[in-house]
Amino acid sequence: MTFFDTAEVYGPFHNEELVGEALAPVRDDVVIATKFGFAFDENGVQAGVSSRPDGIRAAVDGSLRRLRTDAIDLLYQHRVDPDVPIEEVAGAVKELVDAGKVRHFGMSEAGVDTIRRAHAVQPVTALQSEYSLFWREPEEAILPTLAELGIGFVPFSPLGRGFLTGQVTATSEFGEGDIRASLPRFEREALEANLALVDLVRTVAERKGATVGQIALAWLLAQQPWIVPIPGTRRLERLDENLGAADLVLTPEDLAELDRASAGVQVQGDRYPEAMQKMIDR
Repeated sequence: MTFFDTAEVYGPFHNEELVGEALAPVRDDVVIATKFGFAFDENGVQAGVSSRPDGIRAAVDGSLRRLRTDAIDLLYQHRVDPDVPIEEVAGAVKELVDAGKVRHFGMSEAGVDTIRRAHAVQPVTALQSEYSLFWREPEEAILPTLAELGIGFVPFSPLGRGFLTGQVTATSEFGEGDIRASLPRFEREALEANLALVDLVRTVAERKGATVGQIALAWLLAQQPWIVPIPGTRRLERLDENLGAADLVLTPEDLAELDRASAGVQVQGDRYPEAMQKMIDR
């Protein structure tokens, strides 16, 4: 595992410090991605999107310091800022690339038109958006565009925020601090309906001698060589489980069965509450 994903807003700021400390001894052997794109109030609390060029430059300087590195391998715009033309954002990142502070430009949750406009100013290396057996919207327009432009895809929540691990049940409770407690897809009625997908994936998992999560990750890895999912975990045993997906071979028949399973279950509930949904550029 050589690709690590963080952001200044995670914490805020603390996660970059942890990543910087942990990876300092192996810095030349890893790829570090981080993100800008949020404003913070005087207490360091996230306060909406912001991608003003001066803010981007300040964010990068802070990230470089916390990550203990001279250059950020992949710098994402965390969310599209509707108040700043994407050409200005890409232009600011281009200056940072020219200065040697950033190696590659990425975007997150950006729509096709925005991607094309940014790419014309500074080539976009990767797009990060949600994609899994649980959420296949990118297949409609995003993935064809990325294939056309030669842009890689980094699916976040490749396990559906834990849904595709097989550990979530109809009686699961999501406590304070767990974002799933506020997500429509995890409300009781929607959750019960959506579990039908997990049951279908479990059928393949049992046949392959794998876990539901490993099947979900292997399915993503089998889609395209330029798709690199980033599962997150808090426990070492889950990390080992996730890594096992890289060695799991799904046959064309397995993939067809999983596609039928995903297509056959209409996922209930939006990805985000309305206020968060407005931050997604489509």
